[in-house]
Parts: sequence; structure tokens; C-alpha cells
Amino acid sequence: MHDVVIKNGTLVDGTGAPAAPGDLAISDGVIAEVGGSITASARRTIAADGAIVTPGWVDVHTHYDGQISWDQQIAPSSHNGVTTVVMGNCGVGFAPVAPGAEQALIELMEGVEDIPGAALHEGMDWGQWESFADYLDYIDAREYALDVGAQIAHGAVRFYAMGERGRVNEDATADDVEAMGRIVAEAIEAGAVGFSTSRTIGHRALWGEPVPGTFAADDELLGIAEHMRRVGKGVFEMIPAGTVGKLDALGGEKTTQELEHDLMRRFSIASGRPVTFTLVQSPDYDPDLWRDILKMTADANGAGAQMFPQVCSRPIGFLTGLSGYHAFMRKPTYIDHLAGLPIAERAAVMSDPEMKAKLLGEPDVRPDEPGSMENVYGLFTRAAPVMYPMDSPVDLEPAITDTIGARAAAAGREPLEFLYDFMLEDGGTRFASLSTVDVADRMNVLREMLVDPNTVTGLSDAGAHVTLICDGSAPTTQLTYWTRDRAAEQLPLEFIVNKQTARNAALYGFDDRGTLEVGRRADVNVIDHANLSVDAPVAHQDLPAGGTRLMQPVTGYIATLCNGVVTRDNDTDTGEFPGRLVRS
Repeated sequence: MHDVVIKNGTLVDGTGAPAAPGDLAISDGVIAEVGGSITASARRTIAADGAIVTPGWVDVHTHYDGQISWDQQIAPSSHNGVTTVVMGNCGVGFAPVAPGAEQALIELMEGVEDIPGAALHEGMDWGQWESFADYLDYIDAREYALDVGAQIAHGAVRFYAMGERGRVNEDATADDVEAMGRIVAEAIEAGAVGFSTSRTIGHRALWGEPVPGTFAADDELLGIAEHMRRVGKGVFEMIPAGTVGKLDALGGEKTTQELEHDLMRRFSIASGRPVTFTLVQSPDYDPDLWRDILKMTADANGAGAQMFPQVCSRPIGFLTGLSGYHAFMRKPTYIDHLAGLPIAERAAVMSDPEMKAKLLGEPDVRPDEPGSMENVYGLFTRAAPVMYPMDSPVDLEPAITDTIGARAAAAGREPLEFLYDFMLEDGGTRFASLSTVDVADRMNVLREMLVDPNTVTGLSDAGAHVTLICDGSAPTTQLTYWTRDRAAEQLPLEFIVNKQTARNAALYGFDDRGTLEVGRRADVNVIDHANLSVDAPVAHQDLPAGGTRLMQPVTGYIATLCNGVVTRDNDTDTGEFPGRLVRS
């Protein structure tokens, strides 16, 4: 008798092979039979009735490093069919940590990834670990709705090995590099699935300091690469200079994307390990540079490197609304009298014409913390004309006439004043998104990136930027948009499923999952593809210390199974937690 049989589905097995009708059986957490009509009995039968049956998604770019302490669901990833996540990206993490150094790592994560410091302070079980091995053991003792893999972050390593010199980005000595390499190697031996770093000037701690490692000399990274070569395991993940912020701000010395790419190539060759790095279009200084990077990657891989650009499935959108960041949040009247009110009451007070006039006319007060994400208020003030309202389901091909600016012009009003009223609609629950004016053009760029044979999908940032970005739903977007809703040049369903299952699993050496094959781990999604939907963001006040996070409601997942256990049933949590730590 099988534990579970999924009947009458359309099997999209993750290998890229054509979809085919058939059943799937699960026993003892692994796939026991695939295809045809399975007649054996089962303790549970799931009627797919033509729905697609896929492997569980593997999301390689998340930031659940703190959330694993307080959230067994690991939402929103678990709501989006993800059954394996990799955290510890972008050079920020919480281990190793010397006693008394916790606050510095909290402020680093808060500044870079916009996770409330109060939530990290109160929600995490500080004192349970010092080394990265201790941190992994802490995770290993817990249960989740999905599997968790952790990378060791350069920022934490540098601070631990060098103390204050490392935190403020002083140059590392040969002894420092040896110490850092040893820490990284020990972490990977203990089960870390990789090592991450950030070299982009836009990543700063709460008080404005760049991430430790931002200006690391090539010898520092290549020294760590040598230790990874000796271990023979792990992935190197990097955010190159210029990804966020100015390209030529690396330690006061000019750099180029080409030089950054060459450093990563040398790291891969020296370590013998895969390198994955953020690739986005840079319209401000060279809108076609990404094509050159893809060509350089193909050439490097042809010469023995293992380089995998990590690309988005949709433009990264900055969200504005009363529950998050907005253009009026730094007005003195708002700070003193409105910020603490419940959203509905706040919207009602702000609807008063006198209050509206006061808020529109007051000067802004900058936050005390230069690295606080609250500083985005100024961007929203300037960019109001080119923001798009978020409706349900979310339209990823909005017309230029849908922008706040276009709607304001049609009504004979100023864009900022129009945005003010828009945010008050529906009791203050509306959101608008700032991504790109030429959405169709950006989608064409992303399509070209996605189909490149060297790229992997990622950059969901799930667990981070909790009131600014809502891209944890990116795995679902890949299905709804690229294989169903796109007006032209859709991508094959089999291709997209492969891209976010077997492809990502192979990058991190998770060779027990990612495809629907006999003997593979039973991480499975059953999806109503025709009705799968991603809606506008909703604010939840469910973080430790009462913090807010935004999540997009998703419908259409008939079932999600992790390790053969149903964790989501018709878009509802089952209360089962079969997920565990994944070690290298």
C-alpha cells in the first residue's frame, strides 16, 4: 500500500520532457511509481483531474535566516509551492556570531534586507549558537513546512574573524584571510550549502556602513576559494558591484562589470565550485550590458568555469501603501499623530481635507538611521507619476495609461496628490508598485535572460524587504505569466518547471530532488494551472514585536507535499511540518 497516490494528473516531471497524463505514487517519503494508471491502494488519494503535477519548487535566493526561529511555515514560500529554500544570500547572515555581537548583525540585516530589527531581536533564539555548525544544529532540531539550506555569509565571517576591523571594511591581512577561509571551510563541512558575499554599495547596515566584504580585495575572496577547493563542496553566491548603487564606488576605485565577472570566473576556477551571481539590466549606465555578461559567462564556462547568472521572473517592484513605506511617512504630523493608528483609522483621518493639505505641504524629516529603508520615501515622492496600482489578479503587462501619472492627468490632478487619495481607498489597503515604466520592454529582457542556457531563476528575496518588496510569489508568477498569461512569446510549461526545480536543485547539489522520478524525494505540487492566481499584496501584522509584512495571496495549489507529506491542501496550511535542514 502506498502512502499517497495522485490520480489523473498531467505530469510535468522537471526534466524538461513533454508533459504526459498519468498517476504518481509515494511511499516512505519517496516517489514509488510514476506514469500510467496506478491501481495499488493508498492511504490517501489526491484527485488531480487534469491538474499539473510537478516537483516542488527550489528557491535559491531567500533570507529566512531570522524567520526560521519563529515561523515553522516559512511563509510566503510555503504558500507558493516551494519545498526547498536556500538562505544566507547577499553576504548577510547570523552565524558565526561572537557573544555580544548580535546587535551588529541585526543592524546589518535590517539595513540590507529590510527585516525589522525588533523582530530579529525578539523573535530569534540568540544564545543558542556561536559557530556556523552550532547554527546548523539549531536549525536541524526544528521542523518546518519545507526544507531549508543555509549559506555562510561573508559579512558575519569577516566580523567574527576580524572584529571591528572587519565590520568597517579594513583590508584583511594574510592571517585574516586564512582565518576566514578556515571558518568557511568548517561551515561547509558542517553542512553549509555555500558562501555568499555582496560587493554592491547599495547594501548598507542600518547606520550606513557598507556590508563587511563590500571592498574585499581579490586575494581575500580567492583565499576563501582555495579553502572551498579543499573541501570540494558548496556554491559561491555574489552580488557584483553595480547591481544596486553606483558601479564605480567600490572602495573609491573604479571597477566595471567586466572586472567583477572576471573575479567570479577566477573564483570558480580556483575553487572548482559553481558561482551564481545576480544579473539585472542596468538601464542607468548601460542597458545592454547584460547581454555582454551572458556572452562572457558562456565563454568562461566553455573554458572550465561554472558560472550561473541568477535572473528574475518579473521586474522587482517597490511597493507603496499605508501599511508600508510611502511618500508621506516622514511628515512631522504623520510621525507624531498618525503612524501609530490602525490602518483604517489612519486612512479615515488622512481623508480629512485639512489633514491632506497639511501633509502635502509639510517638509520631510529624514530618518536618524542613514541605512534605514525608510529613506525610500523620497523615491516615492519623485516617482509617483510612474507607479502602477496593484489590482487582483496582478497584471504584469499594464499599459502606460494605467500609471498614477496618467490617471492623474486624465483627472486634471497632480500625481502626488492623486497617489495620496489612491492609498486611502478600501480603508487604506491599496498598494502601488514602482518597477519600470516600460514594463513590456523589461519583460522582453527578462525573457531573453530566462532562456539563456547558463542562467538560473532566483532573486525572490523571500523573507526580506517585508514591507517594500513582495517577490516571494515569484515561483508562482513564473507559471501564471510566462506559460499562460503573457500576450506573446510565452515559454513552454516544461521549460519553466525545469528551470525552478531540477535546474536549481542541481546548482546546489540537491540531487535527491527536483524531478518526478522513482526513488527521488517526494516533493510535489498539484496545481490548477488554468486558475492559478497571484493577487495584490495584503498586510499582515504577524512578525515578532508586532511587525508588519506584506504577502500576496495565491490560489490554485491543490496540494503541496514535502517529503511525501501534504503541507498545503487547497491553499490552506495542514499543520504538518516534514521539512528539515538540508546539509551540503
